Amino acid sequence: MLIIGSHVSFKNTTQMLGSVEEALSYGANAIMFYTGAPQNTQRGEINDLVTYEALKKMKENNLSLDNVVCHAPYIVNLANNIDPDKYAFAKNFLRQEIDRCLSMGVRKMVLHPGSATKLDREYALNNIINALNAILMPEDDFTILLETMAGKGTELGVNIEELKYIIDRIVLKDKVGVCLDTCHLNDSGVNIAEFDKYLDLFDKEIGIDKIGCVHLNDSKNPIGSHKDRHENLGYGTIGFKTLIDVAYNERLENVPKILETPYVDKEYAPYKFEIESIKNKTFNENLYNDIVTYYNNLIGR
Repeated sequence: MLIIGSHVSFKNTTQMLGSVEEALSYGANAIMFYTGAPQNTQRGEINDLVTYEALKKMKENNLSLDNVVCHAPYIVNLANNIDPDKYAFAKNFLRQEIDRCLSMGVRKMVLHPGSATKLDREYALNNIINALNAILMPEDDFTILLETMAGKGTELGVNIEELKYIIDRIVLKDKVGVCLDTCHLNDSGVNIAEFDKYLDLFDKEIGIDKIGCVHLNDSKNPIGSHKDRHENLGYGTIGFKTLIDVAYNERLENVPKILETPYVDKEYAPYKFEIESIKNKTFNENLYNDIVTYYNNLIGR
């Protein structure tokens, strides 16, 4: 069965209930959200009553917690320990995010591994390892999914070798996995049209069972550009058919695929229409117009 969803909002008032309702309105059976703004560390208390209502609605609509993913905020950089206080804060904040997720029953979190900044790459990778070994607890029913990165600036986790280096040195190996991002892979130099070859190598070096999520995005940039700019499905350099092949890859059948494609006119979520296109395996040449028309009718413009 296709497991497909998108990034959805997580508002302080409606929290995961609002996230679930938004996902269902898109025809999704998977969800990804941040528990607050990805650019900062301001977080509200998790409301247990709202969580109860969210879990109830999920059960009513056959939406499994296995297909709910949280995303850690961008500002958490476990690779940089130049400032010991900031490094300690990053570790403590990520631990708090894990606890927030567990309080809602969410068991997966996508994490950008971090950036080396002025540090040697291997030294920075070891900082990530040390942080994760300090944060992850044996009693946690939880997995940190290291996201494949495009290689912008000094980003880490750009290739299989760096991801393997981290995972091999984590003590609680069952608590770590990988999130594949198709845009990031493309921009890092991976040919998504040969996705099965990439999976073969990944399986050999890390193990395909470690893939816990796929971010299904097209790219605005050519392969190997190291830019990281997402595009709507079929409107970028990867192409619709190639991304459909990823979405329906049999080896990743039980892995949630999450859309992080851009809003149309920076205002309208494309996910209802893109999910429909993925389910139908049909490229929508009128995607932008259909989205704008739909939302204008919805709000009575």
